[in-house]
Amino acid sequence: MNTEQKITSPEQIERPGDGGKVVFTNGCFDIIHPGHVDYLERARSMGACLVVGLNSDASVRRLKGALRPINDQQSRARVLAALACVDFVILFEEDTPLELIKKVRPDVLVKGGDWSVDRIVGRDVVEAAGGTVCSIPLLTGYSTTGTVERIVAMHGSVGNG
Repeated sequence: MNTEQKITSPEQIERPGDGGKVVFTNGCFDIIHPGHVDYLERARSMGACLVVGLNSDASVRRLKGALRPINDQQSRARVLAALACVDFVILFEEDTPLELIKKVRPDVLVKGGDWSVDRIVGRDVVEAAGGTVCSIPLLTGYSTTGTVERIVAMHGSVGNG
């Protein structure tokens, strides 16, 4: 499948025909790093199809501040779609993926270890439908915020060329 075809809407998701599980996760995925790749590969291993909900640029700004995202939503979506472990990428405008989760109806809902299961948005929806919700440990030493902070420290400020 062409990577651009992986960037889609909830209605276009092809559910596994063999009864395989649909796994859903979400995030900003602003500057892809090894921590993201490890996390997404482990999420994908929990089912037959991985759907990634990607925060829109406006949503990222509301959540992370005026200097984010570093990469625009189409760029972030294209990079995510190019990963072999990602089957579908869906952009969403809201601050949380709750409405998207209701549309996708995943069998497994996954977030990184910085989220306790009881704080994961959509948990009640997925569990009520018989699905599972997991928080998986993050690879230590990697974060987009940390990367941005190192860049700013090296260059004095963002935007100086």
